[in-house]
Amino acid sequence: MSERTQGEKLEAAPVSFEDGIKRLSEIVQTLERGDLPLEDSLRLFEEGVGLSRASQERLDTAQKRVEELLGFERDGKPRTKDFEVRGERE
Repeated sequence: MSERTQGEKLEAAPVSFEDGIKRLSEIVQTLERGDLPLEDSLRLFEEGVGLSRASQERLDTAQKRVEELLGFERDGKPRTKDFEVRGERE
């Protein structure tokens, strides 16, 4: 039960894209060794799937932002749209 609680804490606390990818790489390396009990392997696999999905969502969001910035209207004028930059100071 403590393993489930730990996993839930990981899902609740968002990590940066880079930290998520680093952790995902660690999980893959650990699973590839093949020396873990089944329950531990399943727990790591579940964590990895969650990190993979979160990372893909962040990549999709970034791609949409880039497409918005590089887009053009029908008349050839650049399509512009203000977007919020996280951590921006006023």
